[in-house]
Amino acid sequence: MKKKNIGFIYGIIAAISYGTNPLFALPLYMYGLKVNSVLFYRYGIALLIFGLWLKLLKKQSFKIPLKSVVPLFIIGLFFSLSSLLLFEAFNYIDAGIACTILFIYPVFVTIIMSLFFKEKINKITVYSLLLTSFGITLLYKGSISGINLKGVIIVLLSALFYALYLVGVKKIKVLKKLKPNILSFYVMLFGLTVYIINLKFCTELQLITKPILWCYVLGLAIIPTIMSLETITYSIKLIGSTKTALLGSFEPLTALFIGALIFNEQLTFRIILGVIFILIGVSLIILKKRDNVTIKNTPDGN
Repeated sequence: MKKKNIGFIYGIIAAISYGTNPLFALPLYMYGLKVNSVLFYRYGIALLIFGLWLKLLKKQSFKIPLKSVVPLFIIGLFFSLSSLLLFEAFNYIDAGIACTILFIYPVFVTIIMSLFFKEKINKITVYSLLLTSFGITLLYKGSISGINLKGVIIVLLSALFYALYLVGVKKIKVLKKLKPNILSFYVMLFGLTVYIINLKFCTELQLITKPILWCYVLGLAIIPTIMSLETITYSIKLIGSTKTALLGSFEPLTALFIGALIFNEQLTFRIILGVIFILIGVSLIILKKRDNVTIKNTPDGN
């Protein structure tokens, strides 16, 4: 299988796995855990599991160039702040709506790449962006006046930080030389510092005492964290940040289907139509026979 096709597969897996966030986070909220405690456990356990896997099974060295520490810390903060803001938004607006609004991040990626990296975007990429964006609007089931404005602003900021993370992974030269799994490890490591500080160096950390809560935490650490972070890193390196971002349309789809299957939310004709538009838009990107996005000074043309 060609590397480009593998990159698309990784991108889809990353989006679907990240879309499972509400499945594990909302039950933890119901038991009284706050955002920072939830995310501390998420990143802490993910870091422990992933680190042991790299060290014991893959015999991976954690040594990195000194000049890569600061860039890793910065993108780690971007990724972590995106998670923090998204999970905070769950307290103000419905999780499915939040994950749907979050999909605006491909627009931010496109704008950032165009303004700061002079990315040339052809008509197919524009059509794909328009179709997927229109599909996302169809997924919204209520009136705009019924949405908590604070929640919307928080999600938009989450999308912006996520976009900055995607662009940073692709465009910071020193990071391009790192192995994807090592990059993922340090993103989680540095991202964890956000919650350590917010919890006043863990003095305000809420303790987990019930086994069922540990199951939710493990699911949160493994699926939307380790799996998503690993696959999205590979996807960015293989097909670029713009296309990886567009494949993120599978994230709100996942959140909506989880809502229908797990939380008995209704799938209306409007939602199904939105799904179709999104899939068509994503297919335009996947089925292109050649790379239609050109960036100066990049060997793979992304």
